[in-house]
Amino acid sequence: MGNFEILHVDESTCRIKISGDFDKYSIKGFYSKVKTIKQKNFSFVGIDCSSMKSLDFAGALLIVELISFFTQKGCSATINDVAPEFEKILYFARKNLRQKPKLEKPKEFFLSKFVNKIGKSIIDRFDGFFLFISFFGETIMQSLRLIFAPHQFRYRATLAHIEKSGAGALPIVGLTSFLVGLVIAYQGADQLAKFGANIFIVDMVSISVFRELAPLITAIVIAGRSASAYTAEIGTMKITEEIDALKSMGFDPILFLVLPRVFALVISMPLIVFFADIVGVFGGMIVADGSLGISFREFVVRARDVVEMKHILIGLIKAPFFGLLIAMIGCFRGFQVTGSTESIGQYTTISVVNAIFWVIACNALISVLLTEVGI
Repeated sequence: MGNFEILHVDESTCRIKISGDFDKYSIKGFYSKVKTIKQKNFSFVGIDCSSMKSLDFAGALLIVELISFFTQKGCSATINDVAPEFEKILYFARKNLRQKPKLEKPKEFFLSKFVNKIGKSIIDRFDGFFLFISFFGETIMQSLRLIFAPHQFRYRATLAHIEKSGAGALPIVGLTSFLVGLVIAYQGADQLAKFGANIFIVDMVSISVFRELAPLITAIVIAGRSASAYTAEIGTMKITEEIDALKSMGFDPILFLVLPRVFALVISMPLIVFFADIVGVFGGMIVADGSLGISFREFVVRARDVVEMKHILIGLIKAPFFGLLIAMIGCFRGFQVTGSTESIGQYTTISVVNAIFWVIACNALISVLLTEVGI
């Protein structure tokens, strides 16, 4: 064992005696003493090494660093009674300390900062995308396992989420769809009246609402309403360690938390879109009757003759995919919440933005594909 003893300390003098084995194992206990000495101002510091039995490079480096520290402060510092076998290792320690390069932060130009920021952003996006793919795959696997173990599915929780995310959204979806149908018909009526093509208001409103507007408006409203709720709920459970408690009790968070929400939106979205179809077309019927003189009966007859069933089915088929996308993004961002309640707000915002963007992108992709194949 080594010893680092302060023999005499006054206002201007410090004498230190090192004895025993002064190596990497023993010097760990001396750092507090070294730190205390460095905080004082001395005019002379002497280190007595006469009783030192062994010395390794770590111990030599500490001695040399201490001498260098006081020398740079303008203090007279010496090493006394060093055995000849230790002189060489102290020499190499001095040389290493003298040649140690100063680490300077490299200068960054505006262009390099900009490129680094873009590169980091791209890498983060790819990492997030691959994490989402992994999360999506795990959810699909848990869904397939339910085929062989249907008793594990939480039917009551799913019905509760259908009521909350589906039935609870009908008022705002109905109002939004009604206003969109109203505005589309009003803008179209003014242009069609110039050419005497009033009756074509039925084609324009019905096809646009059934095929594009009702599914898209419904998905955007549900994304803002349900994706944020899912992220906040799961994120709060993660911060309060409820998810860790579920795991410790043997419950799978995907099976327990994610699947009921996913199935709830997949089931309820087509029903909400069908409701939005009716309300949106009704808004167009009001404008057609008031501005173009097309009665409700004429509107319905014309719609029955010209609007094919495929337009209604396309909108209804899109709905489950939108619901799956919204629920998956909302739950995925909820599991990413870490640290504090501030993180909940951050990831809630991210989930809504992501859900709306991917719904619009998915809708655009489906529309292009259907147009290319002539549907």
